[in-house]
Amino acid sequence: MTIRCESLPKRDAYVLLASVIVPRPIALVTTLSPGGVVNAAPFSFFNALCSEPPMVMLSVDRRRSERKDTARNILERREFVVNVVSERIAESMNLCSGDYPPEVSEIPIAGFTTAPSEIVGVPRIAESLVQLECTLEQHLTIGRAPNDLFLGAIHVFHVADEIIESGMVKAHALKAVGRLSGSEYCTSTEIFTMERPKIGPGP
Repeated sequence: MTIRCESLPKRDAYVLLASVIVPRPIALVTTLSPGGVVNAAPFSFFNALCSEPPMVMLSVDRRRSERKDTARNILERREFVVNVVSERIAESMNLCSGDYPPEVSEIPIAGFTTAPSEIVGVPRIAESLVQLECTLEQHLTIGRAPNDLFLGAIHVFHVADEIIESGMVKAHALKAVGRLSGSEYCTSTEIFTMERPKIGPGP
């Protein structure tokens, strides 16, 4: 089957794209509103960008043509925290995806507790095994919808002691959850290894 994008309605394009680019890591993003409300929302259009400096990208779509709380808060404060989603907080993460009004914090709804950050003013989710303190490096408006694309510089990694060894997080201990399509998710506990080929110098 060949599908031309110009003939796809917005919803159909989203469904197809979300089912092809899988699994996607999930960023449970905490932000702080001007009134001091801690917002927590999950996004799977998220990934690492570079390592020097460490940076991530986060794409936030709009709801009824209006910016979501996360996007508004990042633009206001220019900082946010990415809380990595593992199996043990997956259900609580899902509770944060509801369409709550701006004055309602998802933290108590999901049963989370917060911890203060070191660099940014936005709190972290204590139950997450990895949290990334970020400041806004660049904001772009992309697509016709449109989406708000945020490039964030990571200033602090918070990693639970029991999941890190020799500077590397152990995947089998983190048990990160990935996003598929629709209501489907996946785990990262089935792990296999492949060594990169060793190519010698040319003649």
